[in-house]
Parts: sequence; C-alpha cells; structure tokens
Amino acid sequence: MSEFNYAPLGDRVIVEPQSAEQVTKFGVYIPDTAQEKPQTGVVISVGPGRIADDGKPIPMTLQKGDVVLFAKYGGTEIKIDGQSYLIVRENDVLAVQKG
Repeated sequence: MSEFNYAPLGDRVIVEPQSAEQVTKFGVYIPDTAQEKPQTGVVISVGPGRIADDGKPIPMTLQKGDVVLFAKYGGTEIKIDGQSYLIVRENDVLAVQKG
C-alpha cells in the first residue's frame, strides 16, 4: 500500500474495508451485486479526537493498524486511486479485534 495522504478531522477514522468472500466454501462464485457489504477493516488514519462541551479535548481510543468491526451502513464511502475507503466516526466503530 502506498503512503496515505489524508487525515480525518475530529473523531473520524479512515478504514480500509476487508474484501468480502467471492467464492463460497463449496466453490460457488458470488457476484458483486449479491455480496454483503463488509463490516470489518483496518484503520488507516485517525483524527485528533473531539472537543467536549467544556472545551477539553477527548483523545481517540483507536489507532492506526487496528482491525475494527463497524456499523453496517455507517460512514461515508470514498475512492482514492481506485481503492475504496470508509470514513466513520469513532462511535460507529462497534469493536476492536484483540491480539
């Protein structure tokens, strides 16, 4: 992967979704139109965090390289140099893979 030149703002993260399975365990090909939208991915870039009502910064708990599970229809899908990414808020991330 080449260097990523975008930094998300606030409490947003940029995630590279993991590709969905294209062939079942029985060898049946699944066309793109029938595949489910991926819900896991790798965090590529992390914003600085949000600012609380009292003006104090709230740092991000996610970091670059985390493998995450995110809300199915959350975020905004973008394409950069032919690669798909998803920009999501930190609270749209449901879980982080341990280990």
